[in-house]
Amino acid sequence: MKKPRLLLINPWIYDFAAHDYWAKPLGLLYIASWLRANGCHVDFIDCLNVHHPQMAFEPHIKHATRRANGTGKFYRQRIPKPAFFTHIPRHYYRYGLTYRLFWEELNKLPPPDVILITSGMTYWYPGVFAVIHFCKQKWPQVPITLGGIYATLCYEHACQYSQADFVVKGPAETTLPSLLEQLTGIKLEYTPKMEYDPDLPYPAFDLLPQIDYVCILTSRGCPFRCEYCASRLLFSTFYQRPPQDVFKEIIFWHTQYGIKEFAFYDDALLVNAETHAVPLFNMIIKSKINVHFHTPNGLHARFITPKVAKIMFQAGVKTVRLGLETASPKRHDQKLTREEFIQAVHYLHEVGFTPSQIGSYILIGLPGQAKAEVKETIVFAQKLGITPRLAEYSPIPGTKLWPEALQCSQYDLANEPLTHNNSILPCAHSSLSWEDIKELKKIWHISCT
Repeated sequence: MKKPRLLLINPWIYDFAAHDYWAKPLGLLYIASWLRANGCHVDFIDCLNVHHPQMAFEPHIKHATRRANGTGKFYRQRIPKPAFFTHIPRHYYRYGLTYRLFWEELNKLPPPDVILITSGMTYWYPGVFAVIHFCKQKWPQVPITLGGIYATLCYEHACQYSQADFVVKGPAETTLPSLLEQLTGIKLEYTPKMEYDPDLPYPAFDLLPQIDYVCILTSRGCPFRCEYCASRLLFSTFYQRPPQDVFKEIIFWHTQYGIKEFAFYDDALLVNAETHAVPLFNMIIKSKINVHFHTPNGLHARFITPKVAKIMFQAGVKTVRLGLETASPKRHDQKLTREEFIQAVHYLHEVGFTPSQIGSYILIGLPGQAKAEVKETIVFAQKLGITPRLAEYSPIPGTKLWPEALQCSQYDLANEPLTHNNSILPCAHSSLSWEDIKELKKIWHISCT
């Protein structure tokens, strides 16, 4: 029987701001890899493709500058803001390919049997809806399946408004194989396990037109329950891959594709460090490969010891992000103390990490959070000789902080996911003015220069 042809699409981002800080649709690329392992033909369109040869010639487009570490800006085009954002003093953009070029990409392909579309942040759904609209125009009879973060966290909204034929909630392994069998009549011989699966093929980064960097998962899930985080809602358990398996994957991408930049996508990279991260970094050190590592998701400072800091430095970690969140002891739920954070930074400095390499994520816009708390935290990071990095709070349905967010926000968070947008600080209007935010960002900007 003929194997099915599937089209996988990473949609546009509609937002006030978006940057490519090692941002790739890793889940979708994993799905592509295990579909190909079953003999399926997989086509892939990345609406955020920064290497499309024609984008540089499209009119009214801000160009996508790149850095040596693979990160940079997306192409962007200014578009009208949603009506209830007119009071926000910022421009609104569609990030990625122009509509014209996306339509050309569709026209290059034969009709697929099924279209799979992923989704990112809850408030990025307009890009998802636009992709679905184009695909239905092109192939009205082809079933469209929507999954990913928005589809999981705002499942009812996606079912009601997205126009997707099927919406998949949670990890794709749980429902996608049976759905594809229903849609194509083909039973997949291999389906990935929900726990560690040694047979899971590497994500299909080779589908990208150019690989600037590779995202690595050494674990899945998170053992912590931060009140603002959706990790447990997206994947309820936690497991770690054997260090030797992760090392083999790094070697594969380095030797087969010449990749030098790697970003760890883990939520808890340093948990069980003595049996996990330490052996992995030691293997990398012994191999003497010339590669760089980055930790955009943040590291738990409590687990940074002198030994861990030293081997991270020796293994080639170039970007260290620490989850400081706030220096206020009232908001620390025993996950981290100021003293632990100070000690971790000391260990990092001691082995050679520079202030520009160490960034501390600072939450701004938490329910009831005053300007003084954010300012105190920025100053706290400055005094430690590291770079503060403001991370605007986005209320997420189902998290512990969600009920408080609903009570304090001026927006209809429950019914309109666009209002989850962290750029508008949806829970800060009663405690932070736009003038306060400008002042805090000015202090932050001085720290970064």
